[in-house]
Amino acid sequence: MIYTMFMDKMAPGILRLSVMDNDIDLFEGQYPVPQGVSYNTYLIEDDQLCLLDTVDARKQEEWLTGLDEVLAGRKLDYLVISHMEPDHAATIEAVVLRYPEVTLVCNKKTAQMMKNFFSFDVDSRVHLVAEMDTLCTGKHTFAFVMAPMVHWPEVMVTYDATTKTLFA
Repeated sequence: MIYTMFMDKMAPGILRLSVMDNDIDLFEGQYPVPQGVSYNTYLIEDDQLCLLDTVDARKQEEWLTGLDEVLAGRKLDYLVISHMEPDHAATIEAVVLRYPEVTLVCNKKTAQMMKNFFSFDVDSRVHLVAEMDTLCTGKHTFAFVMAPMVHWPEVMVTYDATTKTLFA
């Protein structure tokens, strides 16, 4: 296997964790991707560690290995779930099993959808957010904006007011 995990600092305290999928021919089973696709997640390193999204199951083990390396034994406090499509969310249950203390930050529709995809007790894990709710992890404060039907009915975006970064 070719190691295709990449890590780079996007801004102070924001680390992008990307993994390339060069083996996929069609994205979402219909769009040709001759150069593959990149699954991108973001780790906010602050008083509390916050991960934004996960990756497709095709690259789960490689991505989790990279995440373990970056966390270096530190506790993962939050996982923000912006979208339930598998290229963003397939690895949620693996994160819950690997980091049992993690709190899942999501909206009500996402929490309902997770119950159809995963076997863990979703209700005991979630911190529900609604339009313009905020979450502070120390220096970073995130605001959540609902974007239903931009792609799927549960989609939301996360705005980091500290760095003025929008995670879509």
